[in-house]
Amino acid sequence: MLRAILAATLCLLVGGCTTISYYAQSVEGHLRLMARTRAIPDVVNHADTDPALRKQLERVSAIREFASRQLDLPDNQNYRSYADLGRPYVVWNVYAAPEFSLELQQWCMLFVGCVNYRGYFDQNDAAHYAGELIAAGTETHVSGVPAYTTLGYFNDPVLNTFLRYGDQEVARIVFHELAHQIVYVNGDTAFNESFAVSVEIEGVRRWLTETATPERLQEFEKRQERKEQFHQLLADTRDQLRTLYASSLAPDAMRAAKTEVIAQMKQSYADLKASWGGYAGYDPWFSQPMNNATLGSISLYTKWVPAFQALLEQEGGDLPRFYLRVAALADLSKEERVIALDMLQSSRLASAE
Repeated sequence: MLRAILAATLCLLVGGCTTISYYAQSVEGHLRLMARTRAIPDVVNHADTDPALRKQLERVSAIREFASRQLDLPDNQNYRSYADLGRPYVVWNVYAAPEFSLELQQWCMLFVGCVNYRGYFDQNDAAHYAGELIAAGTETHVSGVPAYTTLGYFNDPVLNTFLRYGDQEVARIVFHELAHQIVYVNGDTAFNESFAVSVEIEGVRRWLTETATPERLQEFEKRQERKEQFHQLLADTRDQLRTLYASSLAPDAMRAAKTEVIAQMKQSYADLKASWGGYAGYDPWFSQPMNNATLGSISLYTKWVPAFQALLEQEGGDLPRFYLRVAALADLSKEERVIALDMLQSSRLASAE
């Protein structure tokens, strides 16, 4: 009954029922997730809890306290409960882009506004929708997601879908998702995700500095360096493709040139991998079908990260002041915000040279 009421309410709010089946699966999926949720202390103290899980959740609780105590992230009930979904991902996101454009399609949702992806709780549903888009001539990318935020509308739990990756990944995800509750701009996915990524990077760095060995912190910094090189390679590839798509080439010639650009990207990755001493952490990413949606999905999370890092440096690493500056950016029009972020980004990149 609750599901039916929620679905009907959603139908009224969106002004029609053309997307009611999508909203219904969203409501049902989230309700099922919440039904599996238990307070972490209850799980920890239960006699039947696996000892390994108990230790993991105890460490998660410490990470959650660190988030509010040291990073000034919201001190609420988010990530103070646990749910085992019995699957590897909580949702599967569908990204879509035209054949000759890196501009991702947007979908407008309740609560979160317009975003550049569409999430499904069932992998088959995501694949089916992606198939419909492909049949219409659109390039798609489907990606499993270990976590999502309800922006404080619900108390989001810790999930087995990201607990399985280890403490550092748990810290990254918790810091990232809590950051969305500080600043979130409807309709600007790149701004929202880049801000959250900048918080997660700084948060994990501070968490490791306080709790880990110098060797582990050094490994994190090395991993960040590789990640930045990976993202730079993709950014360079996107720049080449944008130039190509803006040209007057005929479709067949443009298609062939696009294939060549992607092939060159893969060769550049092989060279980068060799410079890393054979580190193969990005092999799975490069083994998937490569298209505009795949490349565009990555840019959502990295586009403005250097700009936010420059802003944090301007505030001397003071996170509360940093959050206020980010909130001020959020209050600007999108055009004004892009100009401000471009200036910050340029200053950051110039200082790195």
